[in-house]
Amino acid sequence: MNNFSDVVIIGSGLGGLLCGAILGKNGYKVTVLEKNAGIGGCLQSYYRDGALFDTGVHYIGGLDEGQTLHKIFSYIGLLPGLKLKRLDQDGFDMIQFGDDKTVYPFAQTYPRFIDKLAAIFPDERAGIEKYCEKIREACGYFPLYNLRLGDFTDKFPMLDINARDTINSCVSDRLLQNVLAGNNWLYAGVADQTPFYIHALIVNSYIESAWHCEGGGMQIADILEKVILSAGGMILRNAEVTKIDVEEGKVSRVITEDGREFSGTWVISDLHPVTTIGLTRTDLFRKAYLDRLAGFENTTSAFVLNVVFKEGVFPYHNHNLYYYSRPENVWNGIDYQPDKWPENYAMFLTEGPDGTARTASIMTYMRFDECRPWAGTHNRGFKPAVRGMGYEAFKEEKSSRLLEFVEKQHPGFKNCIRAFHATTPLTWRDHTGTPDGSLYGVLRDCREPLRTFVSHRTKIPNLLLTGQNLNMHGVLGVSLSAIVTSGELTGMDFLLDKIRNG
Repeated sequence: MNNFSDVVIIGSGLGGLLCGAILGKNGYKVTVLEKNAGIGGCLQSYYRDGALFDTGVHYIGGLDEGQTLHKIFSYIGLLPGLKLKRLDQDGFDMIQFGDDKTVYPFAQTYPRFIDKLAAIFPDERAGIEKYCEKIREACGYFPLYNLRLGDFTDKFPMLDINARDTINSCVSDRLLQNVLAGNNWLYAGVADQTPFYIHALIVNSYIESAWHCEGGGMQIADILEKVILSAGGMILRNAEVTKIDVEEGKVSRVITEDGREFSGTWVISDLHPVTTIGLTRTDLFRKAYLDRLAGFENTTSAFVLNVVFKEGVFPYHNHNLYYYSRPENVWNGIDYQPDKWPENYAMFLTEGPDGTARTASIMTYMRFDECRPWAGTHNRGFKPAVRGMGYEAFKEEKSSRLLEFVEKQHPGFKNCIRAFHATTPLTWRDHTGTPDGSLYGVLRDCREPLRTFVSHRTKIPNLLLTGQNLNMHGVLGVSLSAIVTSGELTGMDFLLDKIRNG
C-alpha cells in the first residue's frame, strides 16, 4: 500500500514538526513519520516518580514581544497555548566556581547585563560593553536570524572567528573571561573549535529574554501536532524509516521497518545528515561529499541526574546554575578524565506549588564511549531500559559521584531528595536519534568552517534536510532551519514576509 502526501517528513523533532506546521498552514498535505512511540525529539517531557522532566528544552530565548522567536511562534500559532514563565531578569543564568561564594549573573537586556557584571568587575565596564557590541555585530551578519533574506556569503566574515579568543580579547580579567564563557553548555563549547557566532547567536537570544516552559517542552510538540492535524496532515508513530528509494534521480518512496510505503512530491528529513544519506543507498552522492559527512565530529553527550525533592525543603531559584570546580574548567569539561569526573554541572530547577523547588535536572558532560559496552541495546520508551545489571551498576556509581559533587556546593542536598533517576548518552541516542547521543549534532569548527556546512538541499532534488545540523541548534536555531527548508517550497520572500508581518 502506498500512501501519498505532498510532503513526507522523516522524524518528528522540532525541525520536522515545524516544517509540517509551516507547510500545513500553506496548503500542503504532510505526513510525518516518527520511529518512536512519542513525538518531539528533544522536546519530549515525561513523568517519573510523580514529577515532570524535560529531555532537552530547559529554557528558551528570544520570546518577548517583537523578538525573532516570538514572531515565528506567533505565525505558527504556538503562543496562545504555550505556558511560559520568564526567568529572573537580573540573572537568568548564574555562573559559579569552586569555593568562590560570588555568583556571577547573566542578566536580561543588554543595559542590565552590562550593569550587573560591571558592578562586580568595575574596571572592566568598557570591556563588557565591547563584548556586547561584538555579540550584536556577529548577529548582524546572519540575515535570517533577523528574519531577513540574505545569502550564505553574508556570514563569511564571522565563520572563522574563535569564541574563546574573541571573548578574551574584549576583557583582560581572567576570571571575567571565564564568566562570559560560563554558559557554553548551551553549545558544548570546545576552546579551539567553537566559532564566536555560535556563542553570539545563542547568548544574544537569552539576553534579549529567557523563559522556562511551565508544563515542559512537550507542550510545543503537542501544539505543533494540533496545527499539523488541523491542516489535514498526519503524524504516524512507531514508523521507523529504513529506506529512501531513489529512482531516476528522485525519491520515489520511503519504506518503514514494518513494510509500509509512503511517497510524496517532496521528502524532508529531520534526521542527522549522515543517517539520511545512508538511507538512500544511492550512488548519486560524490565520494568527497560522503567522506566529508562521515568525517563530521559531533558534539559530546551528557549524563543527567533527575531529582524529585521532598516537599518544602530545597529552595527554588528562578535561574539556571552553571558550576565549575575551577574557572579554567570552563572550556575543559568535555575533555574530562574519568577518574576526576565530574568537574562541572548545569542545574535546572522547577518550582513546586509551595514555592520551593519541585525537581532538579543536573547535567554533566559524558562521552558516549563510557557507555560503549551497552551500545547494542535500544530503548524506545521513557521507562527503565533493560540493559543489564552492569549498566544499572554503572548508573548507580555515576549518580553517587555526581550527588557527592553537588553536595559539596549545597550541603544537605542529598537529604532533600525523595527520588532520583539517571539518563546517559544511550538515553539521548535512543530518544533524540542523534549519533552517539550528541547534545547538539554536528560540532562547528572555526578552523575549517566550510567543512561542517550542511545545506538543506541535497543531490536528490526532492529530498531536503532540516534540523539542528543545518544552521544552528537550539529552539531558535532549529526554527530558523525549518524556515529555510519550508521556504524551498513556499518561497523564502513569501514566508519571511508572513512571519514578520503576521
